[in-house]
Order: sequence, then structure tokens, then C-alpha cells
Amino acid sequence: MNPTKKQARVAGFWYLLLGITAPIGLVYVPAKLIVPGNATATADHLRASTSLLRIGIGSELFHQVIGIFLVLALYRLFKAVNEQHASLMVILGALVSVPIVFLNVLNEIAALILVSGADFLSVFDKRQLDALAYLFLRLHSQGIIVAAIFWGLWLFPFGILVIRSGFIPRVLGILPFIAGSAYLASSSASLLLPRYAPLVNQFAMVLEIAEVPIIFWLLIWGAKTKPLDAPAS
Repeated sequence: MNPTKKQARVAGFWYLLLGITAPIGLVYVPAKLIVPGNATATADHLRASTSLLRIGIGSELFHQVIGIFLVLALYRLFKAVNEQHASLMVILGALVSVPIVFLNVLNEIAALILVSGADFLSVFDKRQLDALAYLFLRLHSQGIIVAAIFWGLWLFPFGILVIRSGFIPRVLGILPFIAGSAYLASSSASLLLPRYAPLVNQFAMVLEIAEVPIIFWLLIWGAKTKPLDAPAS
């Protein structure tokens, strides 16, 4: 198999694995545990399903490690196209966002401790513990919004590299720009204009799907049989 095609399929494999595992901790688990505006109900869910939150924590840590392998695979694929853009893709896609998510997991761990019934927490009554657990879960949600800024930013150098590569269809390089803009719009609205966040998020969730086609192209078709040492101008 052509080395370029092989490297593209390796990147596609990591990308697909990331796409499959990320929604568990980022979407499914919070939806099952958090009752918006109700600290008591949220804490009760958490006490009854601590294993579910631990699965979510494991999912977040796992898919962030996978994200590191993904951007490194993409760096190897595109570094001959433009090493500066490839390096920027690694910085935004892993060196910045991964530490944010890893540290953010501490908020979920804090929530677990608060509902654990540990003796040293006896100085707080149940309502206080419920409120604190809810607070840390909400902080975790805000941390994900911050990380999503970089999940959007890394797609811009990625899209440029796809367009300039010559071994992947140019149209697939435009789609990451759409998805990246959606991530940025959603995060910006949530942090700066929360009143409009629900409306923006409705459109952003649809546009973020634009990231999907490049995953399956890399995994199934790989790349044209064009050596990386002869990139398109």
C-alpha cells in the first residue's frame, strides 16, 4: 500500500475512534445525570449512578489520549505539505486542548467526592453537598465549552492542509472550516451571549456534522497515490 494512503487510513482510524468515544462522556453521561436548575435531583442521580459518571470520566480521558494519536498521525500525513500549518494543528488540537480537558475532569471527581458520604463531609448538610456537587458538574460543562474553542480552532489549519495537499479532494478541506466555525460560534455564544446560546447551538450542532465526511474519506479511501514529498503548490 502507498505510504500516503496507509498514513491517511491510520489517521482515519484514530479519528473514527475519537468520534465514537467522545459523545459518551461529553453528551450521554451529562444528559443522564444533570437536571438543569435542580441541584437535589442531580445529586440524587449522581449518588444512584456514580459508576455512570466514572464511565464518563474514563471516556473523556480515553478520547483525549486518542486525540493526541490523531493529531500526530495527521502531522505525519501533512508535514510535507506545510510544516508550519501542521505544527499549528498539533498545538491547537492537542497541546492546548488536551490539558484543559484533563484538568477539567477534576470537577467531576470533586462532584463524586461530595456525594460519597465521606466522614469529613459531615460538617455540611445534604442541601449544601447537593449544591456543591451540582456546582462542580456545571463547572465541568463550562470547561468543555472552553476546550471546544480549540476543538474548533485546530480544524482551520487542518482544512488548509487538506486543500493544499493534492492527495485529498479539496471540498473535504472546506468542511472542517464549517465545523470549526460552528464550534467557535457555539462556545462564544455560551460564554459571552448566554441568552442566545440555545438558538446558536441548534444551528451549530448541525454544522459540526461537517467534520464527519473527512473521517470516512481518510479511513476508507485514504489518499491518492501521490507521494508526500511532492505536495501541491
